Amino acid sequence: MTSSSYEHSVKLDVGRCTGCTNCLRRCPTEAIRIRDGHAVINDARCIDCGECIRICDNQAKKAVVEKLDAMERFRYKIALPAPSLYGQFDNLDDVDYVLDGLLKIGFDEVYEVSKAAELVSAYTRQYLKTEGIKLPVISSACPVVVRLIALRFPSLNDNVMHMLPPMEVAATLARRRAKEAHPELLDEDIGVCFISPCPAKSSYVKNGFGDHASGVDVVISMSDVYFSLIGKMSRDEEVVSVTESGMVGIGWASSGGEATALFNDEYLAADGIENVINVLEQIENGNIPKVKFIELDACTAGCVGGVLTVQNPYIAKTRLQSLRRYLPVSKNFLSEEELEYIPELYMFDELPVYEPITQLSRNMAESMRMMADIQKLRNLLPGIDCGACGSPSCRALAEDIVRGKSSLDDCKILKK
Repeated sequence: MTSSSYEHSVKLDVGRCTGCTNCLRRCPTEAIRIRDGHAVINDARCIDCGECIRICDNQAKKAVVEKLDAMERFRYKIALPAPSLYGQFDNLDDVDYVLDGLLKIGFDEVYEVSKAAELVSAYTRQYLKTEGIKLPVISSACPVVVRLIALRFPSLNDNVMHMLPPMEVAATLARRRAKEAHPELLDEDIGVCFISPCPAKSSYVKNGFGDHASGVDVVISMSDVYFSLIGKMSRDEEVVSVTESGMVGIGWASSGGEATALFNDEYLAADGIENVINVLEQIENGNIPKVKFIELDACTAGCVGGVLTVQNPYIAKTRLQSLRRYLPVSKNFLSEEELEYIPELYMFDELPVYEPITQLSRNMAESMRMMADIQKLRNLLPGIDCGACGSPSCRALAEDIVRGKSSLDDCKILKK
């Protein structure tokens, strides 16, 4: 997939941008430059992590997701609530209030992503027993991490687990259940809507995942649904219990939840994009403890920290801990017979292929020459990484100059 064909879900509103360097400094892949008084996002480097949305005081960076009324084109509407949605509500002691609220705002059915997460956890335990897999296995659940690996750490592609994320599994199982219950429905009659904590899930749906086309039709913001639900959720009414998940599934909302669902201690879990990059560097260098599984969440505290959520991630995490206390460990334990093989619907064949951002040229000799030129320029530059030139660091400016996108005159310190 080329950078021009990849459809992003993080966009810039030039009219709101003042050209400050906040996003420039925080972008983990150096995808942002300041040009002509405003930010410019390099689509080839952007991983849709949302850090620029989080840091922008002027709200010049926005997540591109759809609105709830986008589901009106479907006869039968299915909601896929991410487990992080439950952490947005204060004093919630029963997720059925949330599920009932989703039905009240217009959905015909709700299929919990946390239910699919429990199934994925069960099959992940089997996946780790497979001979020949490359250890440590890195979770494929976070689309930001998967794209980051492909762009910046391509040597770790073979470590990525070939298991589809729970959102995707939930979409397939929800469609299957709807068609079994309503055989009169055509495929195009059924609409599947994922309620997302982050823009990266929207990018995943738009672009597919390698050779796998997403089964989700619409991605809407968790914050939008939150305000619709608040007016519909009544704690005074009795609600029918329809929840199909337990502690394991809801635990996926927070960092470490996926890893602890493996029921062993041979794992590492990290959250926050800077920590994720640090761990990936350590894996690449072979400088980590011997573990079988690594869970990496781009957002701080896990999915509860996504930029499309409402509540502080640590408050949401605490709420989920209280909520999980009253739940069974799992409502989706599988038999030995079911675990004998991992069903095809849980797996993908090929990872998305992108041009690595560390690659200067496809020609080795030219790459070596460019690398030498970059080093020479770095020695000329002051090395203070002030960002005044419009590039995030002196090294980035040197590369921009070699690529013909900047000049030495852009360095304000040298010019002065």
